[in-house]
Amino acid sequence: MGMFNVALRVSDLSGSRSRSVEALVDTGTFYTMLPAALLREMEIAPTRSVEFELADGSVVEFGVGHAVAAIDGQEVITPVVFGPDGAEPLLGTYTLEGLRLTVDPVNEVLTPARRPRL
Repeated sequence: MGMFNVALRVSDLSGSRSRSVEALVDTGTFYTMLPAALLREMEIAPTRSVEFELADGSVVEFGVGHAVAAIDGQEVITPVVFGPDGAEPLLGTYTLEGLRLTVDPVNEVLTPARRPRL
């Protein structure tokens, strides 16, 4: 699958602090990951620690908190992983699903999902 970046706006839950980042769309990642320093700067705090398995099979533990993610006017409250400082922001499937976006890897764009079924 092709990999591409999108503009992602991230805010604290009150909406008083926000930042725009270029995030790599990563359908192999469940949660969205941002550098911990960026999240701390926005006064977003981790609420729990979670173990994650990396692509190489190693296991690491990171803090996870909540933020508001927005793309093209759509927004959702989503878990965010406090990744290593300097790490590339990753846009994971949990956030994509919440925003009701699907990945078009050929054209390297996000498209609105079809109506959900009940």
